[in-house]
Amino acid sequence: MNSDDVQRPSTWVKFKKNLCEGCWSGCCTLPLEASAHDLIRLGLITEDEAASSLKKVARRLMKEGYIQAFQSKSQLFVIEQRNGRDCIFLGKDRRCTVYEKRPEVCRAFPKIGPRPGFCPGHLRSVGEKPQVRRISASSS
Repeated sequence: MNSDDVQRPSTWVKFKKNLCEGCWSGCCTLPLEASAHDLIRLGLITEDEAASSLKKVARRLMKEGYIQAFQSKSQLFVIEQRNGRDCIFLGKDRRCTVYEKRPEVCRAFPKIGPRPGFCPGHLRSVGEKPQVRRISASSS
């Protein structure tokens, strides 16, 4: 699977228990929408800020590099990505650095998402650098 395939859910594999062990964290390269509640849990905003102007909150968080966009209609924030790819909360070891505080969409993935029940990841050996392999749509 190449990096473009992550954006094409038709190339994803059926999710199985323990599939996350040894994965290269493909799901952490997808755009991440977070609610104000998620940002409170992450410690990025206070309840008072969430109750006031979310547009003002969005401007501050954009300036601080935590979000890349705010969708006022849905009241969702889009978390910033490093180099347009990795979630800012993804560590160098490809593990979530805020796992206990992660947003709700991360907690529910892959039950929800672009292709419920499927994920963009694949297994790799311990110590192996993240690699991608091509998976045909017929294998899903």
